Amino acid sequence: MSKMNYRVLLYYKFTSIDDPVHYADEHKAFCRELGLKGRILVAEEGINGTLSGTFEATQAYMDHMKSDERFKDMVFKIHVEEQNAFRKLYVKARESIITLNEDDDVDPNEKVGTYLKPKEWYDMLQRDDVIILDGRNGYEYDIGHFRGAVRPDITNFKEFPKWIEENLSEHKDKKVIAYCTGGIRCEKLTGVLLNQGFKDVYHLEGGIVTYGQDEETKGKLWDGKCYVFDDRISVKINQEEDVIVSHCVHCGVKTDRYINCTNDDCHLQHISCEACEKEHEGFCSVACKNYIAENPSRDARIRLKEKAELYRKYGQKHRKAEEAFERLQENRVG
Repeated sequence: MSKMNYRVLLYYKFTSIDDPVHYADEHKAFCRELGLKGRILVAEEGINGTLSGTFEATQAYMDHMKSDERFKDMVFKIHVEEQNAFRKLYVKARESIITLNEDDDVDPNEKVGTYLKPKEWYDMLQRDDVIILDGRNGYEYDIGHFRGAVRPDITNFKEFPKWIEENLSEHKDKKVIAYCTGGIRCEKLTGVLLNQGFKDVYHLEGGIVTYGQDEETKGKLWDGKCYVFDDRISVKINQEEDVIVSHCVHCGVKTDRYINCTNDDCHLQHISCEACEKEHEGFCSVACKNYIAENPSRDARIRLKEKAELYRKYGQKHRKAEEAFERLQENRVG
């Protein structure tokens, strides 16, 4: 029987950090001491992170952060998992923790939409006088979203202001309710909407993750999975239904499996069923398959074989090693 010995923390806080570079360096050292892995961005406007580690390590991290006056009320969204969700630790200082172009940028501490608790959000979803705006990238929407939500045709958050202007500007008299994974993108997205003249702007407090864990709403009216930026790729949200909304790019069958293209110079995450992954050798397109025929050194399976050989050489038996051996066997490589 598997044991759920790890936790994944998702969190952010808009607060002043005077020297982001110095803070990031110290923070990275602290996380390493605890054995934590994940991705943390630090900027003058605050911190944005996703970390995974043991129960003890993640608790020590949360206790440490809350002992700092700047982060004492920071909310942590927590998932319990069997394994670490990250392979490495990445802590970097940036200009912003959620980036918009300079002319579009907003300060969530000064201008933000109205927060909705999960039950309030659930009630709002069922109204016919609202626009449900997905505050994520299009590929995140494709694997799962709230019913009736508008899909943004974007691949980068910076594109949102222009997309809103071109697609929603005639609906400024309507209520707009926005959502994203953990809540941080909506902190700025709702400010962008308000700056563009929308009056009734709301967003889901704590994001999709909080909504899925709420014991009253239980993730209702969410279809598909929620895309996450770690090794899990996606997580379940709706506790009562498991509706698949995404389709295999090759055959069109319903599936919620994201895989990376075998072409290392493409590496596109695309939705593929198991049968098509095998038939098409993990390529997202015929063009990528032909490219590798001409450039065999860029075949991701070669990189996988090299990793597996190192794992064998040094007697590695961790999860990533086991996955590499299994994938090699499935692909009949090595």
